[in-house]
Amino acid sequence: MKNTTITGIFGLALGALAFSAHAALAQDYTPLGKGSFVLTGRVTDVSSDASDGIDTSAGASTGLHVHVSNSVVPTLGFTYFLADQLAVEAILGTSYHQINAEGPGTDVKVHTTWTLPPVVALQYHPFPKARFSPYVGAGVNAMIFYGEKNYNGFSVRLKDNVGAAIQGGIDVALTGRWALNVDVKKVFVQTDAVINEGALLSNVHLDPLVASVGVSRRF
Repeated sequence: MKNTTITGIFGLALGALAFSAHAALAQDYTPLGKGSFVLTGRVTDVSSDASDGIDTSAGASTGLHVHVSNSVVPTLGFTYFLADQLAVEAILGTSYHQINAEGPGTDVKVHTTWTLPPVVALQYHPFPKARFSPYVGAGVNAMIFYGEKNYNGFSVRLKDNVGAAIQGGIDVALTGRWALNVDVKKVFVQTDAVINEGALLSNVHLDPLVASVGVSRRF
């Protein structure tokens, strides 16, 4: 499911890039540079490969591990250019995830949660004036859990935490102030899962891959 969703998003992105490259070459566009503000709306896939083990409070393995579902959601990016090649971006969105306990012959739904994972990144844009303008970035992420529900007799508490993020992407100017954006982030963050009032524990490395495609407006 995760690979299928990500492949679909990037298939859409590649198709949009090919179309924009063909249709926009003859069009005027607004280049990026110091003082530019960019608002970007994206469709984003948040995909975690967490598979950490679930242990007893004494540290013994239960033979079970954590599985976290992926989530496709709308997100917003707010970018301001501090200099021609240097920008800061804040990414806002919220995603919904199901957590299962899996093991030999076992696949049990134990928890669902909404996450608020804002990312603030400092970006380097080597060719801000170009129609095809790639960038890289690095920053911080806050992982905040809310709207949590427990299932099948389990009680789960997830600890909010702060992590790091790296980013890469490309802006493709279309016409006027509009552009296509393709963006990938890797977030490094973990949470402590306290299960059944501490009878079971798991240190879950969420580390989601956040893949997006969207449209931006330059101001």
